[in-house]
Amino acid sequence: QVQLVESGGGLVQPGGSLRLSCAASGSISMYGMGWYRRAPGKQRELVAALTSGGSTNYADSVRGRFTISRDNAKKTVGLQMNSLKPEDTAVYYCRATFRSWEYWGQGTQVTVSS
Repeated sequence: QVQLVESGGGLVQPGGSLRLSCAASGSISMYGMGWYRRAPGKQRELVAALTSGGSTNYADSVRGRFTISRDNAKKTVGLQMNSLKPEDTAVYYCRATFRSWEYWGQGTQVTVSS
């Protein structure tokens, strides 16, 4: 079992940047990793995904502004978020998947507001 802990959320002004980090309790080298978010009143949605082989996928709404990365040696996954908009406000969750296994973190709040 892998435990995931997100950090790095907070309050930022529109146009600002934040970097989220997801720390895993065990090896993630074989896992597909992803960041999801749930905005108030909305369903959870995929933000960015990164396969074990290095392929990435981004939601249209964040492509070009967000970058997902991983450091298997440090067992961490990052999400660099630039040019933040109020509509990026949400709880952001880290997810790890491998075959039938799926693990989620507890989430970290990101609020974009002036």
